[in-house]
Amino acid sequence: MSDKIVVIGEVREGELRNVSFEAVAAAKKISSDAEVVGVVVGDGSLDDLAKEMIEYGVDRVTTVSHSNLKTYTSEGYGQAVMAVVNDESPTGIVMGHTSIGKDLTPKLASKLETGLISDAVGIESDGGQPVFIRPIYSGKAFEKKINTSDITFVTIRPNNIPPLDKDESRTGEVNAKDVDVADIRTIVKEVIRKAAKGVDLSEANVIVAGGRGVKSADGFKPLYELAEVLGGAVGASRGACDAEYCDYALQIGQTGKVVTPDLYIAVGISGAIQHLAGMSNSKVIVAINKDAESNIFNVADYGIVGDLFEVIPLLIEEIKKIK
Repeated sequence: MSDKIVVIGEVREGELRNVSFEAVAAAKKISSDAEVVGVVVGDGSLDDLAKEMIEYGVDRVTTVSHSNLKTYTSEGYGQAVMAVVNDESPTGIVMGHTSIGKDLTPKLASKLETGLISDAVGIESDGGQPVFIRPIYSGKAFEKKINTSDITFVTIRPNNIPPLDKDESRTGEVNAKDVDVADIRTIVKEVIRKAAKGVDLSEANVIVAGGRGVKSADGFKPLYELAEVLGGAVGASRGACDAEYCDYALQIGQTGKVVTPDLYIAVGISGAIQHLAGMSNSKVIVAINKDAESNIFNVADYGIVGDLFEVIPLLIEEIKKIK
């Protein structure tokens, strides 16, 4: 196999994020004949995570464990990943377009003196040449890009490229690499997470999002219940966050998270262009609003005109009957 693609796995709270497996599938789309090498970075034993990457399609994995890699810093992770990349000399590198991916990959691309195609939502083939599709103008249009560098370096948006089926019978080599991760100028003393527990918002297949129409923090309670019944996550518009109905960790939009779930339920959201930039590419959009003239209905696949405090309990009741 002439091609070799490195996939950088991302670990959160001791588990691989789902976008890591989507990145493996993306690597296979870039070159079906390439050897796919996973990289897992962290502190302590990483063998179980490496095995999971193999089960999702990676051929072999290199792990880098060091006490300075317990918490993410671009300096520490950069040293660890660069050491593996220098050993492998890959023709491609893939990582998720997450907060860590957006911070780490430009620094790696600069060190490698190569280009970076960021936030890809699809990969096509043009005569064997991979073509990357990425949104522009806040999702109003899409552009197609090809790589002209020696290394195809790309980040993929979560929840857009389906992962390969997990095969627990797959086996592959796991190597631990010693890297002296030193000269860390950034020291993380404490990590305070304000995000809601449960399904990760950026990777959720179902999102129930509330806007100013929810009216209060208590008004979000039915949304949490609906999300729980659907196995999804709760999000919010900037208006709801500004009104202190919920934490900014839930914000979806141009200045918040960009999400592409299978189902997006917009509750009490008017549909400002800044919010649409963060969710308009959802596969199915359901809008619930008292105002039939709200802009959100222009992008919704299904709309319910009514009081959310009457509609949501009815939805929860009917869904529970089905389940």
